[in-house]
Amino acid sequence: MKTRATALNPHNRFQPIVTDREVDPDWFNDPEDDLNPDTLATEVILETAKSIISRNSSPDVPFDQSINPYRGCEHACIYCFARPTHAYWDMSPGLDFETRLIAKPNAAVRLREELDKPGYRVSPIALGVNTDAYQPLERDQRITRQVLEVLAEYRHPVSIITKGALILRDLDLLADMASDGLCSVRISLTSLSNDLKRRMEPRTAAPATRLKIIRQLSKAGIPTGIILGPVIPFINDHEIESILEAAVEAGATRASWIMLRLPYELDELFQDWLHRHFPQRAEHVMNRMRDLRGGKSYDATFGRRMTGTGPYSDLIRQRFTKKSRRLGLNLHEEEPLRNDLFRRPGGEQMPLW
Repeated sequence: MKTRATALNPHNRFQPIVTDREVDPDWFNDPEDDLNPDTLATEVILETAKSIISRNSSPDVPFDQSINPYRGCEHACIYCFARPTHAYWDMSPGLDFETRLIAKPNAAVRLREELDKPGYRVSPIALGVNTDAYQPLERDQRITRQVLEVLAEYRHPVSIITKGALILRDLDLLADMASDGLCSVRISLTSLSNDLKRRMEPRTAAPATRLKIIRQLSKAGIPTGIILGPVIPFINDHEIESILEAAVEAGATRASWIMLRLPYELDELFQDWLHRHFPQRAEHVMNRMRDLRGGKSYDATFGRRMTGTGPYSDLIRQRFTKKSRRLGLNLHEEEPLRNDLFRRPGGEQMPLW
């Protein structure tokens, strides 16, 4: 796999600054993984970020601060709700989202500046919400590692969502922070089928590898749960109980689920994928999606966009809840993280507001 780096000038135009280079295809350092990375060339666009912490007021998510070191994602998950954001950069939510990636190399510098502001109020930062902070690009860029180093130095709480085995590289930082109640991790676990994984999430770690990630994180004392999402009618909904069982056996203590969302251009992209890979089920899937969304493919209304409404949504919730309770999983609630240890290097521990 080859990667070419470019930079954004002040007018958001792309200027080549580095020639093609070879990237080690062994992204996950797991000889038992069944990955077959493709040979698509990947272009890295370097963005000088003006700020790095995004604020959120949505009642549908359990955090109000997040950091995304990258835009676009090599994992190429067909269902990714972040795909339409690439259109902001005049790039396609399809192939460009997977191969023209934007990295923020000054993320750690901007983070330190924001944490040093006198009025900064401490609350957990969610890392890698829109696109995976541990996608293969991180192996070279190390932006996520740099961000974590700053958060560890400031004793700032962080929660991480990923499906990337590269997170195990940072066990030293994560275990240290977890020992003070400053870190939790959620692994995205969508299917236990290698075949479905290859079709739906072509450049991600295999299901067995993700279970190994959960085991190693849990063994290191890092509170680890799963996100079963998206649930896709007639595609992976039959796996709910088996996924939860496998997650608990690997050491997961928390679980949540999300229904498939199809905002903007993602609707057309997903339907095209559906007709190519599951032509006999395609209409059934989309009819059920419209049942969930009041006759439309998508409904962005708070309180409904993550789960949908109606009998099918209720059934998924009941199945998920029943199985999780039997297994002793904590449902939906995030691991409580400490805010009271925050300190600025060289200064005193900061009081809570």
